Amino acid sequence: MKSVGLCFVLLTSVIACSAQNPPAKIKVDQVGYQPAASKIALVTANAESFELKRVSDGTVVFKGKLAPAELDADTGDAVHAADFSSVQQPGEYFVEVPNAGKSPAFKIAPDIFSRPFYLAMRGFYGQRCGTAVDLGSEFPGYSHPACHKDGVYDPSSGKQGVHSSSGGWHDAGDYGRYLPTSGIATGSLLWAYELFPGKLKSAKLNIPESGNGTPDILNEARWNLAWMLQMQDDDGGVWHKQTSTKFSGFVAPEKDTLPSAIIGTGSAPFKSTCATADLAAVAAIAARAYAPFDPKFAEQNLKAAQAAWKWTEQNPSVIFKNPSSISTGEYGDSDCGDERLWAATELWRTTGDVTYNRYFVDNYAKYLNVLRAPAGDDWSQLAPIALWAYALSDRAGIDAKIQSEIRQVTIDSARAVVVRTRSNPYRVSLASRDYIWGSNGIAAGYGRQLLVANAISPDPAFVEAATDNVHYLLGRNTFGLSWMTQVGSSPYRHPHHRPSGSDKNTEPWPGLLSGGPNSHRNDDATKALPKLPPAKIYVDDEQSYASNEIAINWQAAMAFLLAGIM
Repeated sequence: MKSVGLCFVLLTSVIACSAQNPPAKIKVDQVGYQPAASKIALVTANAESFELKRVSDGTVVFKGKLAPAELDADTGDAVHAADFSSVQQPGEYFVEVPNAGKSPAFKIAPDIFSRPFYLAMRGFYGQRCGTAVDLGSEFPGYSHPACHKDGVYDPSSGKQGVHSSSGGWHDAGDYGRYLPTSGIATGSLLWAYELFPGKLKSAKLNIPESGNGTPDILNEARWNLAWMLQMQDDDGGVWHKQTSTKFSGFVAPEKDTLPSAIIGTGSAPFKSTCATADLAAVAAIAARAYAPFDPKFAEQNLKAAQAAWKWTEQNPSVIFKNPSSISTGEYGDSDCGDERLWAATELWRTTGDVTYNRYFVDNYAKYLNVLRAPAGDDWSQLAPIALWAYALSDRAGIDAKIQSEIRQVTIDSARAVVVRTRSNPYRVSLASRDYIWGSNGIAAGYGRQLLVANAISPDPAFVEAATDNVHYLLGRNTFGLSWMTQVGSSPYRHPHHRPSGSDKNTEPWPGLLSGGPNSHRNDDATKALPKLPPAKIYVDDEQSYASNEIAINWQAAMAFLLAGIM
């Protein structure tokens, strides 16, 4: 196992550590800023002025006064803003502050976020299951043979014998594959393609399918979608997950020899409503997205979505809980109504069948208030994307009054997020309550929300606040860490991620977003920290699954966000 960044106990003091200890006093987006966009560094030192210098020769290109310090309750930091937005000349720079030193180097360039988007998408390729993976000459040594070749039915599935184990993405730091997280992750990538096709049609990801005539983001999404389709039973229902009965050790993917089992509810009908509705929604989007490139695959998805919908009509509330013999991630959800709402909306957008529209109209109101605070576990809160889907629809026969209502709530909610982001000393959309498991995914999710609002009613403030969340995730935070592996000059280095923890590479697999600060302290590493504000409860340690695991659902939110602003 690699060396880790656990906190060290010295006498009676516990020192929280990160890639830098202590953290840098000047926090910047370590990737950079777009020329015409806002450019702000944040300083946690007693100072009054700053200089922006060119890396190549140290020339001072801008001098400015720091804004008065603002106390950030979520970190305990007194934060000054250093605004150099007027500098638009492309180049590589750093910020220097008396008594604080120099910031990491960063660039100003129009395409500054193209590389992080590329790496975020390559992160999905690295998570592929059931096949050999090789990141190639760009990342030599980041490869593994085909893994998890043996697939079986667990008795909880209602069937027995062999089942395919090919396809899908490993969900997180473990090797399980789960429908609830696959739903929002795959759906987010398909939505990104639908909302930003001009940017993504030609975006090359250097994956095995590149050059086949289909946009690479759709090629990558298809790898997981094909597995989701394999999880559908003949009656249209969908099993909840495919995992071993327990988590493997910290071993390489191909060395995890535990059978990959189809896990069901343990009693008839064995499939679950949430998983089935997730497939219905995603497959309905896929029927639209793939139609120009592979009509047969698009038709396969439409039939699967329609069959899944019919199953949910007959089984509207079959809830999944882990059978007693299963100890892998549960991803339990006591309300599948929002999943069904999403499925109905996407099926209606694809087919125009009034049955789906009628279901949406009859059921949307009970979820409308969720739009006013749509962050949190995006895999279990599907109401926002369901409502946004209706708001974005141009289908004839839409209920214009309901659409207008949803659009207005979406815009009002986004404006509130903008206000909160601007008032936060770290210029991030997170509220104190958001520093939970996957808080970085929540930050990316706020960015996704803002970009959807911008698609409904364009507003530069929405895009600026969305970009502020990227700046936070790429280094402009209390730790001065980039929370994407191998991105920036000071990225986190010890994700809870079995391939990274078990291989011989010095650095972790690239492009993976950390879960981030988690004030709930769900593991021993975070419990060892002293009493700290919520945004400080983070440890760059592969054992800290509560603050440093990777996961496809927040990886997808980050990819969506980067696609929207790049």
